[in-house]
Amino acid sequence: MFWSASPAAATPGPHRRASLDDATEKATNAAGWVEENWATWLTSALQIALIIVIAVILRHVIRRTITKLIERMNRTATAAQGTALGGFLVNAERRRQRSEAIGSVLRSVASFVIMGTAALTVLSVLKINLAPLLASAGVAGVAIGFGARNLVTDFLSGVFMILEDQYGVGDEIDAGVATGTVVEVGLRVTKLRGPNGAIWYIRNGEVKRIGNLSQGWSTATVDVMIAPNQDLDRARAVITAVGEEMSKAEPWNEQLWEPVEVLGLSEVHLDSVTISVSAKTMPGKALGIERELRWRIKKALDAEGITLAPRPADALTDEPAAPDPSAAVAAPSALASPTSPQSLAAAPIPAPNLSK
Repeated sequence: MFWSASPAAATPGPHRRASLDDATEKATNAAGWVEENWATWLTSALQIALIIVIAVILRHVIRRTITKLIERMNRTATAAQGTALGGFLVNAERRRQRSEAIGSVLRSVASFVIMGTAALTVLSVLKINLAPLLASAGVAGVAIGFGARNLVTDFLSGVFMILEDQYGVGDEIDAGVATGTVVEVGLRVTKLRGPNGAIWYIRNGEVKRIGNLSQGWSTATVDVMIAPNQDLDRARAVITAVGEEMSKAEPWNEQLWEPVEVLGLSEVHLDSVTISVSAKTMPGKALGIERELRWRIKKALDAEGITLAPRPADALTDEPAAPDPSAAVAAPSALASPTSPQSLAAAPIPAPNLSK
């Protein structure tokens, strides 16, 4: 048995012809739309590619220029470090960390500005309205800045500390919250080595004042307490001779920048007088010179028979203070008076009389 298609089935119906016509019309419209806009698309794509290429090249060139500049600064500091004068004026590690921190900030700022500008330019090429985006970015920036205000404060404080060269590696500073030698300077945290060897991590935003003991020069101050019945002129002569001898000895002759000066009497008491001695020293060397001065002055005074004053009486007594007699007295109580409302309220309730 053979099957054959009927002529009615082979002929397309009106619905089928309508769908074919619609598809043909849509394809024609799409082809026409593509033909009309392909030039615009190609131009936009070329503009976006050109913007990205220029931004990447510009970012690479600027970052490389900053890196080269920082390396040149470090080489200059290293070369000066090898000279006799450079050893006093230049701290290579301090210059290196400061220059690297500044270079890191400059590279980050350059990358943010270049890539941000490129991104906004690309969005404008794509005909995207930037006003809502910029408004949203502004609101988000305010929210992030408010939430991370401590981090922003630390970062900005660190940037200005480095740019102004307030302190550097190797400096002896007093930061208020801690005192010690600067080990590392960062944009957020400064690391100090305390006198007892402890490492202190100080947030830059918490530093309200900085006392740098390693810039310019330092002052060594020694107070000598002698008995009031001793010859003051003779004591002055002995201390002056000690200072002259120390200024000629190694290595103190390089660390003492001015002769040791006897300032005179700073305190006068019934049992002691205090002679103040001062000297201008190399930055950061005041403590060592003070210790050496005390050592030499004590030996010289003993050799000349000049008696030092005894320690104050309040410093020698180690007896504990008498206890406060009022501490053993109990606090007054309202229950102590039998006529007080508290005593009447605490009195037992009398038993009822059952005989009636």
